[in-house]
Amino acid sequence: MLASFFAAFFFALTGTCGTYNIRANGPVRANLGRLTVAALALGLFAHTVGHGFTSASTFWFMLSGIIGMGIGDLGVYAALPLLGSRLTVLMTQCLAAPIAALGEWLWLGNRVTVNQALWGLLILAGVAIAITPSKASPPRVTVRPIGFLFGVVAACGQGLGALVSRKGVMVAEAAGEAARNPVFGLNAAYHRIIAGLVFTTCWFLVMRTLRRLPKPVSEPTGERGLWWIIAAGFTGPVFGVGCYQWALATTPSGLVLPIAATAPLLAIPIAYFIEGDRPGKRALAGGVVAVIGCVALTLAR
Repeated sequence: MLASFFAAFFFALTGTCGTYNIRANGPVRANLGRLTVAALALGLFAHTVGHGFTSASTFWFMLSGIIGMGIGDLGVYAALPLLGSRLTVLMTQCLAAPIAALGEWLWLGNRVTVNQALWGLLILAGVAIAITPSKASPPRVTVRPIGFLFGVVAACGQGLGALVSRKGVMVAEAAGEAARNPVFGLNAAYHRIIAGLVFTTCWFLVMRTLRRLPKPVSEPTGERGLWWIIAAGFTGPVFGVGCYQWALATTPSGLVLPIAATAPLLAIPIAYFIEGDRPGKRALAGGVVAVIGCVALTLAR
């Protein structure tokens, strides 16, 4: 469970880094740049300390990368301009957990207990309280119905990507590999990143050929661009995904995803200290509810 908290923290931190990364480099260069940095860093680790591509689970983790970091991330980027960031995050985080839990039960035969399910729902309720738009704080874009379809795609990508990762862990353990340690988690993250990078690169190339790439909202500034690419690459795809895979190696996805879903809440104090963005009362209340749920979920059996 500790790995899940670390994953949530790094995912929250990469949100701020990602914002500055996009401002400095534009969306395409920012996204491909962070994945390339992560692939190089994790590849160096995997082919020295780790096991490279020799694991029996390599196929499954690469498939997880295509589903989660490929299709899922594209769903997120498609939903953002149609729903706004809060509705997109809300749909992705709050639907991914039950999708993964249901899939793991039906496919892999792993169930969560009633207590664990209830505390997981409390965490998601806290996230919903904190980030759901309201009349006082409406979405910053004109919400379009098709955006909800892309939100479902994003949630399915994240939930099913986690499910396939759990399958990879089971295959590795059946082959006698030590799948429950951080080294294995970082190596699995490498497999996911490589597959996600190849898929995303191919997608952008096709869109560029068809001249369908979205136009950036503002021109890249170029200010400290390389440093923000590196920061976004390490906080999210390296440490965030590495801890996420470590968590999935030891804990059912239906328990990992609700904790990982607290990343938007952890981003609130980070944004306050770095950008001076003061949180509202509802965000604080939702954070308290989610923290209570996390503590209870950690202790639940």
